[in-house]
Amino acid sequence: MSSPLLDLPGAVAGDGIDAPVAAHYGSFNTEQRALEAGEGFVDLSHREVITLTGPDRITWLHSLTTQHESELGSGRPTMALILTPQGHVEHAFYGVDDAARETFTAHVEPGTAAALIDFLLKMRFMMRVEITDVTEDLAVTWRPAARQDVAFDGYEFIPRDKLTDYAAAAGPAAGMWAFEALRIARGEARHGIDTDHRTIPNEAGWINTAVHLDKGCYRGQETVARVHTLGRPPRRLTLLHLDGSENRLPAAGAELRDGEKVVGFVGSSARHHELGPIAIGMVKRNVSLDATLDADSMPAGQEMIVDPDAGLHVRPLR
Repeated sequence: MSSPLLDLPGAVAGDGIDAPVAAHYGSFNTEQRALEAGEGFVDLSHREVITLTGPDRITWLHSLTTQHESELGSGRPTMALILTPQGHVEHAFYGVDDAARETFTAHVEPGTAAALIDFLLKMRFMMRVEITDVTEDLAVTWRPAARQDVAFDGYEFIPRDKLTDYAAAAGPAAGMWAFEALRIARGEARHGIDTDHRTIPNEAGWINTAVHLDKGCYRGQETVARVHTLGRPPRRLTLLHLDGSENRLPAAGAELRDGEKVVGFVGSSARHHELGPIAIGMVKRNVSLDATLDADSMPAGQEMIVDPDAGLHVRPLR
């Protein structure tokens, strides 16, 4: 569903899966600077929202996901993954629990809620949990003033029919171009765009943010633990600094080449107000960090996000 905030002055709609919200409201550079200064908000109301209610929701999530849900406590935001038996990331969600309401509320990429709900329903068995798609009722926003200095924080759930009122109080509005530029610069992967069906958490920089290394068993844990212990993931996320001489950005999914060899793919890209054109790439671990890669026929230097050798793969939060 298209956001009502596309009616705000200067709003220009995004494209692809981000088409229902604004790409910018006139100046994505100004919007980036406002967000970095802790001002304004981003409309992410195209993301889908689900709720898990009932007394067993936390212990059940703890058993299914990579995160130590039972240690988080009410009101603490988290990111969690559901893996395949081989350790590949199948689902990724961001959420927060409200103990008083016995409700865990989570948001996911556009178009992915149905698959997540289908999986959860199959895994519910006799647990006292109800799973509901509430996208029509709740909208997602991101506001820097709402951050608690933990990873993947700053998201808020707003009643969808109050979104216009929220925008008037929380402004100025910033679009997806500004939000994505700052996210990419932080080295935060976006599931399904910066990752593919083969991605394991160690490759995407999600160890220590979306994965708890000291919890009990969950599906795919063996792969995560083995790669973490031994280091050297098969692939690694890298920040790409693109040649700014061309007035375009690489297409998501475009091949990354080292000379004539295909060594990975390009994920999301954006124009950063200080760094210039940047992108996230997924490349083979043994590609030299010093190599200048070809990203959709554009030269691209690299900055490390995931260490190709170490066991811990997450940069400190900026």
